[in-house]
Amino acid sequence: MDCSPDAPGTAAPASAARHRPGLGRRPRLLLRRGRDRTSSEVRVAQDKSGQIIVDFMTASRDTLVGRMGITILEAAADRVVGTMPVVGNTQPYGLLHGGASCVLAESLGSLGSVLHAGPDRIAVGVEISATHHRAVAAGVVTGVATLLHGGRTVATYGIVISDDHDRRVCTARLTCLLSDRVPGGGRVPAGGDRPLATAETHD
Repeated sequence: MDCSPDAPGTAAPASAARHRPGLGRRPRLLLRRGRDRTSSEVRVAQDKSGQIIVDFMTASRDTLVGRMGITILEAAADRVVGTMPVVGNTQPYGLLHGGASCVLAESLGSLGSVLHAGPDRIAVGVEISATHHRAVAAGVVTGVATLLHGGRTVATYGIVISDDHDRRVCTARLTCLLSDRVPGGGRVPAGGDRPLATAETHD
């Protein structure tokens, strides 16, 4: 019996499924592919990621992202990681505001969308949904945005936000429209070729 992956009625090996586009994407794209790349290529990828983070944080000064204390730790088109303090982002009960979780989620997914879109293109958030699982009153929450779908005009990310004890606080889903222009009277940040964050709506 022919057991090759191409034989009719034969399931492909699990290893093959893991590497098909859209199935079981590897996290930390810029770092974990090091086994398949030379050390110099890994260093270049890490340097590029570092510059993306610096550019994003610079562009975010005096914006909502900066005022909420959001910090980007890792940035690649298929995975973005960032943190946000609970203090200063609470509702009257002293608990993390659900809207703050949405801001963190959209910030991470927005950055990933811009990186996916590529040079000279921007991304605008068109839909976000969130489920809040657990209250948090102190510490720092960490969000991980993972690419679920990446096309030429639309990108969708799933975002999981956890507390200091790695307990899930919020699950969000963000869809961004990818465009060649900044909509709604927006502008490219000073000193940048294109924005590194998205608007919340589009025309």
